Amino acid sequence: MNGRKAHRTGTFVLSLAMAVIGLALIVQALSAGAGSVLARLLLGVLFIAAGTGRMYLLVRKGTDA
Repeated sequence: MNGRKAHRTGTFVLSLAMAVIGLALIVQALSAGAGSVLARLLLGVLFIAAGTGRMYLLVRKGTDA
């Protein structure tokens, strides 16, 4: 595995992890029903957006090259 492929794989894995963390934050916020639900929902949505955005850019850049 060369350096570029390792970097792309690592970026994809970390982006996927960010999206999963965001989903977990949303599920936890909805199931807990505690005081900071809005903050956890917002963080969850932002984590999902960041993770999926990075994956989208990674895939899009791969098709252009």
